[in-house]
Amino acid sequence: MPATKAQALVPGLALLDADPAGDADALDRLAVWALRFSPLVAADQPDGIVVDTTGADHLHGGEEAMLRAIVDRFAAANLEVRVAVADTWGAAHAAARHAGAAMVLVEPGRTEHALARLPLAALRLPGRMRHDLHVLGFSTVGDLAAQPRAPLVQRFGPQLVRRLDQAFGAVSEPIEPVRSADLVEVRRVFGEPIAAPETLRRYVGKLAAELVAELERRAMGARRLDLLFSRVDNRWEAIRIGTAKPERDLRRLTRLLSDRIETIDPGFGVEVMTLAATHAQPLGASQVVSSLVEEPEADVSDLVDLLANRIGERRVYRFAPVASDVPERSVSRVEPMSLDDGASWDDHWPRPSRLLARPERVETMALLPDHPPVWFTWRGQRRRVRRADGPERVFGEWWKREAEATTVRDYFRVEDDAGERFWIFRAGDGEHPETGSHKWYLHGVFG
Repeated sequence: MPATKAQALVPGLALLDADPAGDADALDRLAVWALRFSPLVAADQPDGIVVDTTGADHLHGGEEAMLRAIVDRFAAANLEVRVAVADTWGAAHAAARHAGAAMVLVEPGRTEHALARLPLAALRLPGRMRHDLHVLGFSTVGDLAAQPRAPLVQRFGPQLVRRLDQAFGAVSEPIEPVRSADLVEVRRVFGEPIAAPETLRRYVGKLAAELVAELERRAMGARRLDLLFSRVDNRWEAIRIGTAKPERDLRRLTRLLSDRIETIDPGFGVEVMTLAATHAQPLGASQVVSSLVEEPEADVSDLVDLLANRIGERRVYRFAPVASDVPERSVSRVEPMSLDDGASWDDHWPRPSRLLARPERVETMALLPDHPPVWFTWRGQRRRVRRADGPERVFGEWWKREAEATTVRDYFRVEDDAGERFWIFRAGDGEHPETGSHKWYLHGVFG
């Protein structure tokens, strides 16, 4: 609508001049930021980012967890985002913009079914072409997909059919990866395409040596490396590895990259190989510790890197203590190589080696207010309590949640006839109803 009409409807409406160039630059910066999710990222003008997550989703806990992480990251920056995962760029573009949900996961092989009911705008067609198609009675992608291709090409030209084929995966749609200006990157262009795994591994070592030399010149260490393969058919393949700490050990980086070569499909050959340190941190010169002075500390970072790149960095972690009396809040996951701040758990009362993700309800019988259970039933199995110790009283943290101002838990360590030991608590003090429901829960198992 005209600006004057909008101002009449909304008093105090703020008007700013459009800045298409600034918007494009901002989108490019967002695309560079999105490199944390995949090595292959490009700006999808005017308002989107395309990410090729092939082979990278497992590093984020799977496709659904990755989508959730993207939504949460943007939400933390006060940006609303809609994301979709599909077999093709065109399908993901359509689902993200026209499926009507913040997160859409199109199952492999279900692209045509997922796009069938979406409007023609989902195919990225010019406005005039969409208008002509509507006049002819076409309103959805499914309407077009069911038609013979020859009449469509004759009437509207090749662009319409090409968009359909791109969405359904019949025609490739290459991505031109975005790159930051200060990226540490080396590349090798081949006069003849290469495809043999042993040849790819040999050039991985050469590229890694060049990159390590550049990192050393800049006094940097790599935390994340992306190895890109540009194929002769204009497709991209990628390998991503991460390290637990800044690293420029040539032998280690080469091994981590070479271990993933088998996941690469070179097709008819690779024309260009590019190795980039997409996440680097300062790293000074290493100091050799004399064995005559002190024993060197054990370095497990090599093992951590190996496991993280095989099963995903989110699955490799260690536990750190948190200052809280509530058991489920007294522990947090931290990076495996994060610095130890010296904090520890209070060992006055022993804690189970395995804490359940959520306390599980148990049926039991106990003499109130402070006697342990005589027996309890957990997961359908009844156990008679032979020994017990407690109670250990834990109060709610009223400064975090107002509802916990009067809540109480009484914990008991119990042992059954088979010698197995469990950590059980009663919600409430056994006397006053406002302190809890007085129901019993199992919260942990002792090793």
